[in-house]
Amino acid sequence: RGEVLQQNIQLFLSCRSGKLTPSQVAKNIIATLEDCDKSTPPLRAIVQWDREQIMLMAEASTTRYRNKCTLSCLDGIPVCLKEEFKVVPYHHRVGTVYLGTQPETEDATVAKKLREAGAIIIGVSNMHELGTGTTGCNPNRYHKIPRNPYNPNHFTGGSSSGSAAAVAAGLCPVAIGTDGGGSVRIPASFCGVVGLKGTFGRISCHGCLPLSYSTVSVGPICTSVADAAIVYSILAEPDPLYPYGLKQPKATLSDMCTPDLKGLKLGVDWMFFKACDAVVLSACEKAVKHLQSSGASVVEVSLPEVEEARVAHAICILSEMRDFLQPDFNKHFHEMNLETRANMALACQFTALDYIKANRQRTRSMRFLQEIFSTVNCILTPAVPCTAPRIYESDLLTGSSDMSLVVRSIRFMQLANFTGIPGLVVPIGYSTAGLPISFQVMAKWWDEAVLLRVGLKLEQFRDQTKKPSIYYDILA
Repeated sequence: RGEVLQQNIQLFLSCRSGKLTPSQVAKNIIATLEDCDKSTPPLRAIVQWDREQIMLMAEASTTRYRNKCTLSCLDGIPVCLKEEFKVVPYHHRVGTVYLGTQPETEDATVAKKLREAGAIIIGVSNMHELGTGTTGCNPNRYHKIPRNPYNPNHFTGGSSSGSAAAVAAGLCPVAIGTDGGGSVRIPASFCGVVGLKGTFGRISCHGCLPLSYSTVSVGPICTSVADAAIVYSILAEPDPLYPYGLKQPKATLSDMCTPDLKGLKLGVDWMFFKACDAVVLSACEKAVKHLQSSGASVVEVSLPEVEEARVAHAICILSEMRDFLQPDFNKHFHEMNLETRANMALACQFTALDYIKANRQRTRSMRFLQEIFSTVNCILTPAVPCTAPRIYESDLLTGSSDMSLVVRSIRFMQLANFTGIPGLVVPIGYSTAGLPISFQVMAKWWDEAVLLRVGLKLEQFRDQTKKPSIYYDILA
């Protein structure tokens, strides 16, 4: 399916055979990062990196390969983490100019686990300021606007913007993001890569700025579903430092590689499904038929109170962010982007009664899903109703604040964040302008394995993989 996919596995096999060492790959990445910064326009996927740190990890991995004592199948694999995570020795800025004034001295749990697996952390990736938007537009002096590798005149999506751009552009086959309202799945969709939002609590958020405690999940952005499964299997387990995931069942990849989807029932609410652009709808309807041809049965379902759930999710995430960021809003108001100020001002309008009613709706929505998942294994939707929006000159100076675009782009994302179920997005095609189109699969709590099983079949639907206009071959 082209050189863009399976880069992780290619790299691992090359290292095992001795044809390529992690140190050689690291040197390629460093040269690429230097080139990214000088290009016009700059890619701005990785916003902090350190040559010495990259080479230290790569040389340690090279020695392990030489001695045949690798730590995991991620040993020697380049990865990046969203700036929302604490990563030694980088600044924990979370997309702002005022946070992270000193280098970090302690890793977030996911960063620690990646190091223990032998991965090479190539740096921290760009993000929408404080995760408050879906475009990735962040015009402040430390970040600037990351560019979509498929067309640099279009946004990457947010808020894990740099993570998706880095993977799509070939800088690394694995990136880690956070997702409170589609922040892994939207940029993965706009940039034509795979994005997995785990069940709420499945992957530890310890060491990540707690912007919204009830909606945010962690997940990988990868070149392929297989790579996402590998990363998920390494990161998904209880963390004593993160109480929300302590009671989770053991993560498995059972039946992921079965030859067909026989026995699976896939639910579609067609009225909800069809609320998207014609080019997106056409591709997604064909993807549903492809899953049927793989042996699955498609069952029509009704998602009750979808609009109520969408409003309630917005109230929950904005109220929680406003609560956590109250000191920042008061002290650093003039250092925030205009869009962040506007969103925080909007959040000020919600009352305690609004928040209580929103959480009552959450209970209702979770019960509705329990009933639906007693009859189907998955729920299918398009990923995002449109392709990546265009960047305008004014966005480079003052940022972008388009509430209608935000509301539209999170349409299919919110249910999973609001109720805590897992969701996977997989690229399935391209618009006539060559921009990626993606498909979403959601499953019941803790059942990421069935998502990955369906995702592998979805990958087979795309008959061609178009190389992005910005792409670096780090294996060359």
